[in-house]
Amino acid sequence: MSVSPMKVISVIGLKEDINRVIKVLGDSQSFEPEPVTSFYSNTENFVSLSEQNQYADLLAEFDNSLSVAHIEPALVDIKHFEPSDLNLLEYCKAFIEQLDQHSVNVAEKKQAIEQCVRSIEQTSHFMGVKLDMQRVRACEYIKPSFGRIPVNSMRKLEEDYKDNPYVMFFTSSVDKEYCWGVYMAPVNEADKIDRIFSGLYFERYDASEIDGTPEQYTEKLKKNRQKLEEELSKAESKRDQFVKDHFNECMKYYTKLTEKAIYQNVKGNAMIYNGDKESFIICGWIPADIADTVTKNLDKIKSVEYSTDDAINQLGKSPPIKLKYNWFATPYKFYVDMYGVPKYNEMDPTTFVAITYTILFGVMFGDFGHGIVLAIAGIIMYKLKGLKVGKVLVPCGICSSLFGILFGSFFGFEHAFDGMYKAWFGFEEKPIDVMGKDIINVILASVAIGILLVLLAMCLNVYSSLKQKNMGSALFGSNGLAGLVMYGFACAGIVSLFAFGINLFNIITIPLLIILPLVLIFLAEPLGRLVEGKEDWKPEKWGDYCVQNAFEMFETVLSYLSNTMSFLRVGAFVMVHAGMMIVVFTLMELVGGLPSIGGILVLVIGNLFVIGLEGLLVSIQTLRLEFYEMFSRFYSGAGRPYNPVVLKRLNTK
Repeated sequence: MSVSPMKVISVIGLKEDINRVIKVLGDSQSFEPEPVTSFYSNTENFVSLSEQNQYADLLAEFDNSLSVAHIEPALVDIKHFEPSDLNLLEYCKAFIEQLDQHSVNVAEKKQAIEQCVRSIEQTSHFMGVKLDMQRVRACEYIKPSFGRIPVNSMRKLEEDYKDNPYVMFFTSSVDKEYCWGVYMAPVNEADKIDRIFSGLYFERYDASEIDGTPEQYTEKLKKNRQKLEEELSKAESKRDQFVKDHFNECMKYYTKLTEKAIYQNVKGNAMIYNGDKESFIICGWIPADIADTVTKNLDKIKSVEYSTDDAINQLGKSPPIKLKYNWFATPYKFYVDMYGVPKYNEMDPTTFVAITYTILFGVMFGDFGHGIVLAIAGIIMYKLKGLKVGKVLVPCGICSSLFGILFGSFFGFEHAFDGMYKAWFGFEEKPIDVMGKDIINVILASVAIGILLVLLAMCLNVYSSLKQKNMGSALFGSNGLAGLVMYGFACAGIVSLFAFGINLFNIITIPLLIILPLVLIFLAEPLGRLVEGKEDWKPEKWGDYCVQNAFEMFETVLSYLSNTMSFLRVGAFVMVHAGMMIVVFTLMELVGGLPSIGGILVLVIGNLFVIGLEGLLVSIQTLRLEFYEMFSRFYSGAGRPYNPVVLKRLNTK
């Protein structure tokens, strides 16, 4: 895995050839345009090329028409397909118009069916009303009102208006929330009674279309619905046949329209020179490995001149980052992307993350059975749901299984591999007992892992800083050579003193390997500017500098200790895992143990609970160690991703 070399390319030519140039750059599928002003400070004789993107508007219409018709467009090969602009626009407009007409016909039939279904549903509530609606509506002295009233309001109606002969509601059907029916009001009392029912939240239903009884009208609606469904089927068949007959040709024009729309957007980055002959200039980035191919194609355009330069000479312009990944590191890419993209001259930490994350996860989640389940779950998550984290769980689960063998754990059974150890290695039991005699060793080992990883992160910072020519950070930074010497010696001295009884701290080593590095770290900023040959290397006010850096120095020394102790969580989670399984086995014994049904259920559910809960916690804690204890020492993530112009669907929303 590495950062692919990039080049910046500047192309100048006559305005009449700009479309040919952009097509060459666009067809490379590797050109990332950049505003001309990013590379040229003096552009007073240049003006922006502002042209309306007519293709984008038409493409948005095209996409909308295809979406309404539930058609997923497919970009096709158009290498030898070059219609004129007039032909392209005319075809696309004609196709959109015809497809929209088919879609409108289908939509109208669906809308009519939906209305018919609603009418059937509403009318069904009045089946109990044995009335001929035509005769009811013909009454001169009675005003009928069909609809529904909430059940609670119905109770209030019966209680508050039981003595009013004009306030009566005839119920035809009742559900959990509403009573459906009709009330009849004398014409001269209608307004007053309508107000009463309105206050009771009566919802009126338009029964003016009901012809005959509700039963007769419902039967009529059902026949009409059947007819509409047949018409809908015919309309959909016509639309589908139209699409089938024209799909291949249509996709050629759709792809060409997409290309034109994208390339027109690229043209917006160009600038025009208003001289005797209008010229243009366009700039951008291309991978170094295809630069020769692009320039050879540009050579075919007579009016064009170009220049290229290595991105390493244009670091001030923030070259985009194109990364190459190996098979093992690829799943961990999205973790690094969460933190940020590396700068062009900064090392990519993805492989470092892949290795350290997998090992730390495996140590903290060491169980052979749980690891296998986790790996299978990762495969399922990625294959069925497309979740990126699923690809990470596979190597993590395998590593967990390997450490599970070392810890002797299989679904919580802590002595499952004792026979294997005895047969293969002559051991009486598993080599590491995380909840017994080796508990202190587990804690010390986790601290040792932390020290090694912090030292490794410092070494990576020295390498990365030298690569970026940041001598101050490489030599004098808290994570540079000075910090590496001080921290490394302090850790070595403590280990030597307590493990072997050898005292490395004396009047020579303390001033030379602890005090001197701390002084260099304290003066890192001016010393860094000095070794880089900058004239203004001294601070403006030494007093302010000393006060500010005194607090920073205290924080730096404290961070060495806190970052190292933070790795205690590795050993803690090793014991937490075993402790949680002890709880599961205790509960299993309380319900009858094995091979009782209750014991089996507790064992299965308990293991699934531990896998889910601890898998989540370990994932988070491992990522925290990566970001806070290691990344922050050598990685800025201040770069920007490579985003070339490629032939794909535009975001027209």
